[in-house]
Amino acid sequence: MEKSPNEKLAITRPELPEDEEPPSKSSFIDEASLLDEYLKSRNDRDKSLTSERSLAFLQEFFPEASLKDWNNWHWQIKNSARSIQQLSRFISLSDNEVKPDGNNHSLPLRITPYYISLLDRMNADHPLRRSVVPVFDEFIVHPGENADPLSEEHDSPVENIVHRYPDRVLFLVTGFCSTYCRYCTRTRMVAKDKCHVGVKAWEAGLNYIQEHKEIRDVLVSGGDPFTMPDLHLEYLLSRLRSIPHVEIIRIGTKVPVVLPQRITRPLVNMLKKYHPLFLSIHFTHADELTPEVKEACEKLANAGIPLGSQTVLLKGINDQVPVMTNLMHALLRARVKPYYIYQCDPVLGSGHFRTSIKKGLEIMEGLRGHTSGYAVPTYVVDAPGGGGKIPLLPDYFLGHGEDGYAKLRNFENKEFQYPDFS
Repeated sequence: MEKSPNEKLAITRPELPEDEEPPSKSSFIDEASLLDEYLKSRNDRDKSLTSERSLAFLQEFFPEASLKDWNNWHWQIKNSARSIQQLSRFISLSDNEVKPDGNNHSLPLRITPYYISLLDRMNADHPLRRSVVPVFDEFIVHPGENADPLSEEHDSPVENIVHRYPDRVLFLVTGFCSTYCRYCTRTRMVAKDKCHVGVKAWEAGLNYIQEHKEIRDVLVSGGDPFTMPDLHLEYLLSRLRSIPHVEIIRIGTKVPVVLPQRITRPLVNMLKKYHPLFLSIHFTHADELTPEVKEACEKLANAGIPLGSQTVLLKGINDQVPVMTNLMHALLRARVKPYYIYQCDPVLGSGHFRTSIKKGLEIMEGLRGHTSGYAVPTYVVDAPGGGGKIPLLPDYFLGHGEDGYAKLRNFENKEFQYPDFS
């Protein structure tokens, strides 16, 4: 009798690591386990690609640091900008960017030195800068906005699990990110005390998945799972892979984009033991496709991990057809399949980011037929209130004529007929 795919895998489960308390506001970089991992992996990134931009930024702002430091992901997290004052050391802030602190209500902020190096120092309208630097507009709450717009907590049967679709679950394993996106759907938990770090916090979720045999697909997200130590991530993956009815595991992350130094050889070698494993990477703009990011994607792709992109449609950042087309093409060159374009969720204070749905359909119209099919993602609205992802398409089907033929419109706005008599 042929064995199931899971039975064919020889899984060696790592020993249970000691549990950790959720990280303090100063981040978990100072914990002993991560320090040990730092020392063990110092030599791993010595041979990695470092762009001229990164080198220039390192020499200007961190002259006391070595290239080894810059290419170590723990150093990047430890030296992240975490306040407007710290950020002002690197870029010239506009009045709108300074106002949050002046209002005596500071907003959560974290940006890695690597990602800061990509920001335009003088132009507050630079697309990458707008996506990570807080502005006063975030204090303005528009109608329909909600701290949990997708009602994830309503669909959470046990802590850290969101079970909305019949055969798959979302597993929120940490509330920590190396860089905070200003439009994040989970601002209610990211950068807050509700950071699920440590294996004990996962037990209820793992048991739930074990008990519900209809679950064949687990999406591991957070926060960002790739900010966890290798040992913890492998423990989680090994536990999931040991559950017979879990067919595929997906990981949602932005780390390859904002912290490509994290994609080390040891990490990749560990990940490829748990196939079929898929990676959904959050890209925003083609400017993110740097040599370092391309190298990180290459490592992952060479390990047989399918890579897909998830892009949030953002006003003034990527809401023009040429800008989005450029991003989709850059992703394919980096071996990343464009997967989703998301309408921006109505999270609190996100009104200045949201476009109309009409704008999203305009972009899809500008992609479909005008470039290769592989470069065309699915445009979706994640319906508020827990309705799930609803795909949206321009109206290419125009109904039926009196003769029974279906009337269709192509990308050039020409009409055609199809014999739809069945």
